[in-house]
Amino acid sequence: MTISTTKKLAGITVAAGVIAALAGCGAAPESNGGSAGGGEAATDFLPCMVSDAGGFDDKSFNQLGYEGLLEAGDDLGVTPITVESKDESEYAGNISSLIDQNCNLIVTVGFLLAPAAAEAAEANPDVEFVSIDDMVDTDGDGKTDSENVKPLVYDTAQSAFLAGYAAAAYSTTGKVGTFGGINIPTVSVFMDGFKQGVEYFNAQNSGSVQVIGWDGSDGVFTGGFDANQDAINAAQGIVDQGVDVLLPVGGPIYQSAASVIRDSGRDIALVGVDADVYESDPSVAELMLTSIRKGMDVSVKEVVEAAAKGEFDGSPYIGTLENGGVSLAPFHDFESKVPAGLKDEIEKIKAGIIDGSIPVASYLTS
Repeated sequence: MTISTTKKLAGITVAAGVIAALAGCGAAPESNGGSAGGGEAATDFLPCMVSDAGGFDDKSFNQLGYEGLLEAGDDLGVTPITVESKDESEYAGNISSLIDQNCNLIVTVGFLLAPAAAEAAEANPDVEFVSIDDMVDTDGDGKTDSENVKPLVYDTAQSAFLAGYAAAAYSTTGKVGTFGGINIPTVSVFMDGFKQGVEYFNAQNSGSVQVIGWDGSDGVFTGGFDANQDAINAAQGIVDQGVDVLLPVGGPIYQSAASVIRDSGRDIALVGVDADVYESDPSVAELMLTSIRKGMDVSVKEVVEAAAKGEFDGSPYIGTLENGGVSLAPFHDFESKVPAGLKDEIEKIKAGIIDGSIPVASYLTS
């Protein structure tokens, strides 16, 4: 288990003025069934995608993006080209291979791919790029650097806030935990929102629930996104401190957390990220309190279909509770286990976040 204080990768800056640049860009790309916008799809349109190191079967954000691309391909009658990355050293080469195969649109999945995507976009202005989870703002001015790059970013602090409140309401030990893969903004944003939700629960209910594993700037990280011994060690260290809810943030690392929970013999609930993990991975369904969802599949599908119509738009898309780009999954098997009235409380808090009466801070808003 490693402790990291690195908030951003070299070469990628999330500027403080980013929200000004994003103002008015919160609406999701328009979807019109099999065709986005008017006109006919280009018959030679070829959409492509590069995964990060998690791969397309991570049952999380890579898989969501992949599913959205395949759905768009089905609607458009084209077969996308996809390539999986084993590690960061393959990112630039994988993107180049897709350019060489005459891809018109290349979707890069994940914050860590942004530097390679930005470089490729600048060198290939005739190719359109979709960058998931980063603004591709290499010079720090708060604006996307290339007109041929569309960022898809998600303010998951909002939905994580709801999950944190729910976790605190469910907890009987007074301790909930979280750990992440790498301390980058798109990971820590979940942890930030989760912590704020717990704190809001405490303030509203005279509670004293503690968050183990994240203090608002630093915490427990595995150093990667693999379900391996490092992830097991991280989960074990938090479980040993008496938590009864655990939020692992980083693709497949939730699988390591699930194994630790089962070995503990204790009633510890999991909170998933990106997908509704109850549905994406039935093998852990009985452990899932809820999941913090990012609607990557929908937004990828819609932007690919728009690009096929010649309607590519480089303005950023920001997923929020208001536009449905982020959300909280149902409690599923925990419906009868959570406190009575919790669902109604969650709906009221959601409304407060949307109307601004309940502020939620994240790297996108502060």
